[in-house]
Amino acid sequence: MNIIDAGRMQAVTSYPDLVEWLRSSHLDTIDAMDDLLITQPSAADGTDTLLIRAAWQRTRQIGVKLITVFPTNAGGELPSIQAVYMLFDGGNGRPLASLDGTELTYWKTAADSALGTRFLAREDSRSLCMIGAGAQAPHLIRAHCSVRPSIERVTIWNRTHAKAEELAAAAPVDGVTFHASTDIEAACRDADIITAATAAEAPLVLGAWLRPGQHLDLVGGYKPEMREADTETFERARVFVDARETTVGICGDLLEPIREGRFSADRIEGDLFELCRIGLPSPRTADDITLFKNGGGGHLDLMTASYYVDRVVGG
Repeated sequence: MNIIDAGRMQAVTSYPDLVEWLRSSHLDTIDAMDDLLITQPSAADGTDTLLIRAAWQRTRQIGVKLITVFPTNAGGELPSIQAVYMLFDGGNGRPLASLDGTELTYWKTAADSALGTRFLAREDSRSLCMIGAGAQAPHLIRAHCSVRPSIERVTIWNRTHAKAEELAAAAPVDGVTFHASTDIEAACRDADIITAATAAEAPLVLGAWLRPGQHLDLVGGYKPEMREADTETFERARVFVDARETTVGICGDLLEPIREGRFSADRIEGDLFELCRIGLPSPRTADDITLFKNGGGGHLDLMTASYYVDRVVGG
């Protein structure tokens, strides 16, 4: 069995390459996928999480990711999100590879969002607002800039401003201007693309702030109680998701507007399977506001794991 650690993954990955791999992978069929989510109260009056995500392509491959989310780790020696990934032969069940699931998650999540941006954001987008400055943020910045090389400036907002300043100083993309802001409304209003990767349980992005032509990428809210954008945002936008199975009925950003009766699942115009196979149901106009809800899913982990086995092991 092959062991693929974070260093080997970093050495072989580029975002243009991985985004294109995900696009072509969506042309294939995933026969089954499912999640198991377990939570427990944490010692710091929060919630710790174990998430198990599995996907199966019959006769080809099976993958399982085990993820722990311990928010109180943030800022310490351990990341808040840690994971391992196992890939098996789908025909005979033989273990093929063990991968660093934390590193896989960073790359997969950002490439997922970037693939959405490739289809949905204006090609002349010049500014990006990054909401959140955790470990996922630099990956999202690099991924979005890879599919929209027209981006010239990135504004970063984070609840703890010092972390936004630290990420801006790191300047994850060459040739791009970085700025840390304390004004989230101004940062959102000014951006052509907004991406949010937080653990927020109350909306950070308000629909009233959005202007024609923007693209919004929501990454962080993967549980029912989590929200990064308010209901007006969904009322104003053309809404897309990475997969209906991993977002509708699961993610708070969608659940709450539906519960309020101000949005319905049939207003979702497409997911990545449809976008990759068919394209946009109708062309994007210069004034459209587009929204992509990144829910992740075992199918995306499986696609990404197969990318690393192909690049590191050779197929």
